[in-house]
Amino acid sequence: MRVLLIEDDERFADALTLALFERGHLVERVGRADEGLRRKDRADFVLLDLGLPDMDGLDMLRRLRRVSSVPVIVLTARGDERTVLQGLSKGADDYLTKPFRMKELLARMEAVRRRVGHGPSAVHEPQRQALEVGDVLIDLSSRTVTVAGRCITLTAREFDVLGLLARTPGVVRSREEIMDAVWGDAFLAASRSLDVHVWGVRTKTGRPDLIRTLRGVGYRLGS
Repeated sequence: MRVLLIEDDERFADALTLALFERGHLVERVGRADEGLRRKDRADFVLLDLGLPDMDGLDMLRRLRRVSSVPVIVLTARGDERTVLQGLSKGADDYLTKPFRMKELLARMEAVRRRVGHGPSAVHEPQRQALEVGDVLIDLSSRTVTVAGRCITLTAREFDVLGLLARTPGVVRSREEIMDAVWGDAFLAASRSLDVHVWGVRTKTGRPDLIRTLRGVGYRLGS
């Protein structure tokens, strides 16, 4: 796999590049956000440090997500919850707090790779299937959402969560079931990823009851 490593700490980057190379990955290293944005199309996977010299990594991630859906794992020394939630909400597929074990990084890269290949976007959806919930129209075939006639832009993962619930309206889906279907790994059910993406759907649509939480059970589409 072609990995783009965006990291300005040369010592850390050297060690990580060697470890990835020994496991069969081709690694291209850059130390600046602008270089990473220029090289994004040559990568199958991006590992992104947040402390870059020319731009904050979260800003770079936001710009990257405007033009690319390449899988991204954030590597950061910032372990506070606010930074983690920001990274996920801006489109990171996962994150790791430094220092981390190489086995954990490789396992998370593999999990992300499976999600990309086997998420809801790969499922054959019925043609022209759409669902209305109040003034919200969810079109599963075109993967679009409109609220009161206004188009709403969701991230791919946010729509995956909403789309999964919309395909079976009224059915309660457990956290484990959603994480397995959307992320490809029910083991991640204890993470905050699902909470962040549900929050994103509610906030962007301006309809907090569009996805209803049943505490201790799961989620269902509102009505």
